Amino acid sequence: MDFTILIIIIFLALVFDYINGFHDAANSIATIVATKVLTPFQAVLWAAFFNFLAYWVFGFGVADTVAKTAHTSSIDLTTILAGVIAAIIWNIITWLKGIPSSSSHTLIGGFAGAAIAHGLSSVTDPEHAGFKIVNWFKAAKEGELLPSGVVIVILFIVFAPLLGMLISYCISLWLMYSSKKNIFPKIFTVTLMLLVAWFLYSVMIPYEEIKKPRFESEFWSVITEPHNIKWFLVAFIFYSLAIFNLFFSSLSTAKAEAVLKKMQLLSSAAFSLGHGGNDSQKVMGIIAAAVAVYIKSNPNIDLSAGWLDLNVVLPSEKDGVKIDGVMPGWIPLTCYTVIALGTLSGGWKIVKTMGSKITKVTAFEGVVAESAGALTLFTTEHFKIPVSTTHTITGSIIGVGVTKRVSAVRWGVTVKLLWAWVLTIPVSAILAALIYFLLKIFI
Repeated sequence: MDFTILIIIIFLALVFDYINGFHDAANSIATIVATKVLTPFQAVLWAAFFNFLAYWVFGFGVADTVAKTAHTSSIDLTTILAGVIAAIIWNIITWLKGIPSSSSHTLIGGFAGAAIAHGLSSVTDPEHAGFKIVNWFKAAKEGELLPSGVVIVILFIVFAPLLGMLISYCISLWLMYSSKKNIFPKIFTVTLMLLVAWFLYSVMIPYEEIKKPRFESEFWSVITEPHNIKWFLVAFIFYSLAIFNLFFSSLSTAKAEAVLKKMQLLSSAAFSLGHGGNDSQKVMGIIAAAVAVYIKSNPNIDLSAGWLDLNVVLPSEKDGVKIDGVMPGWIPLTCYTVIALGTLSGGWKIVKTMGSKITKVTAFEGVVAESAGALTLFTTEHFKIPVSTTHTITGSIIGVGVTKRVSAVRWGVTVKLLWAWVLTIPVSAILAALIYFLLKIFI
């Protein structure tokens, strides 16, 4: 019976991954469609390709965070199944209503809600009973910059859009300052370029510290190290903007618009890459948690035979020593493929909300919002925080809208979105708890 439930969870987790793709497709393509750089069909192909490309860029840090939403030693497979079902239901409801809610927080809320229901009804261990079954907060250890836990995920409901808004606001001011015809904006840009070069050099992992080089060549091993790839992408986004800024004041309005539209291809690709890396890992985390629970419940079962090699170990630790992540290749490959297929299905109701209802979007706003959103996603993924791509891009669009004037942002629409964000976790949690009790009747 447990094995059947495990397979159902894996299947439904991939269904959620697919729904996540078309539910969040608008986040990646709304601005590029609104500015008519690409047609809707071309845009979803573009976004889907870079969703899949994230497979070679990102690790399993976010997956580890999601897998540890609840103490896997104290939950059962029914708990995870209830959480996934609740997440799928809420995602479909919000998609049908055209509400750009967070698939990430839906999944976290569903998992946590079902775990609490299990903790209140079935767990007798006082250390993990009731609400203690959820990993609410875990202080940062040596080598970690931020604490972890559901509380941190909830806080980033606010921090992620604020960070996206702040970055987009700063990029907008930088672009507008660079349009002035004098030498000072260029000096400022060159200074920033030098500072960023120094920063990137300081955070790159040298060849000597790479544990498993992908190539014999030191150069290609450094270039293709996942940690370094993310920083190279950050550098690419920044220097693309910086080079444009150096020539911005000498371009005519028409020429600047044409260049910005081409730059939108890069910025939307970067955001799609961040979207794929961030959201696919959440599904990997759910699958990993399910496998961990299954192995705990059936310690004598050999799962290493055949294609179903599910001996999953995410980035973790034992006796204070960090353990590198190990995951069968088919799991991340399948998750990235499914989210890309979901993106191909599109989500045109939400495209309309994100691309036109919050603020009028031009190529200028599109480049800024997508660049800011991508930088935010790369940053949060670096800290292993599962954030909402929906919240991130919305905050970025608001930030660029505010630079024109506060009234340029349609705050009525924004307030409705905020209510959807606030309600997502508690509604998903309550729904998952109800589904858990219902499943317990039949399982």
